[in-house]
Parts: sequence; C-alpha cells; structure tokens
Amino acid sequence: MRPLGERIDSANRILGEALSWLTGFMVLVTFVVVVLRYAFDTGWIWLQESVTWMHALVFMLAAAYTLGCDEHVRVDIFYRRMDARKKALVNLLGALFLLAPTWLLLIFVSWDYVAASWAVYESSREAGGLPGLFLLKSVIPLTAVLILLQGLSQALSGFLAARSRSQQATPGEDPADRGTGL
Repeated sequence: MRPLGERIDSANRILGEALSWLTGFMVLVTFVVVVLRYAFDTGWIWLQESVTWMHALVFMLAAAYTLGCDEHVRVDIFYRRMDARKKALVNLLGALFLLAPTWLLLIFVSWDYVAASWAVYESSREAGGLPGLFLLKSVIPLTAVLILLQGLSQALSGFLAARSRSQQATPGEDPADRGTGL
C-alpha cells in the first residue's frame, strides 16, 4: 500500500512543481498584456484569455499538490494539539467521509457540463479568443480525480500510521498515550 501512496504523492509533486513555473509565465504574459494595452494601445484577446487559462490550470491542477503538502486551509484548533496517531486518524476519516464524497460529487456534476462542451468543441465567445475551451473545462473532473488520488494516499498513510502505532503498543498500553510520557 505504501508504494501506491508514494507514487501518487510523487506524481502530484511533479505536477505541482511544474505548475509553479506557469505562475511566473503568467506574470510575464500579464506584463506583456499591460504594456501592449497602455504603451501601444493594442492587444489580443487570446493573450488576455491565456492568463485566465493559466490561472485556472494552476489553481485546479495544483490543488492535489497542495493537499499532499498539507497546505490547505484547516481549522486546526484541536488538530494541532493532537499526537501523530490521532492526526493520522483524522486524516483517514476526513479523506473517507469528507474529501471523497465531495470530489466524487464534483465528477458526477461536472461530467455532463464537460461532455456538452466537448459535443460542440466549445471555444471562446470572444472574437479572437482561444479555441478549445472544452479542453479547459475537462480539467474540472481531472482536478477531482487528482484530489481523490491524493486523498487515497492520505487515507493510506493515515491507516498505516494508525495501524503501526496500535501494533507497537504493549499489552495493556493505550496507543494514544505513546510519546506523551504518560
């Protein structure tokens, strides 16, 4: 089970690090758009839309990477005070009962939306805009799949951590007390 989680983590890390370069490129393209508009009184719709597309790709595709780095916003009033075993259990239950249903619902809800876009090979509504909007919309269910995979990795890690802690406990010892000095 551990190698599967490591492969998922590695794939999302590679994707996240690659996307980090896209943010720099997005800044550069935005700069070009502004210079063209205000210095030369010209511009191209496709160039402006490319910034929006890059922004969407960074946020959607890097979400699983962010989850893998444990950098998503969390209300951690209780979580930060928990020991490693309890954190692992919270991560396991959160992945199974909160993360998975939410992202499975997103796949279900977005499927027809994306399929309708593919059916007409949807492109920008703006004259001179980017073609292939259906490709960008396809990233919605892809994002959900990536996050589900990262959630699976998180659940596996939580399960293995909780299991290994309980197996290490001596008879009569509460595994939750390990490492607390009690």
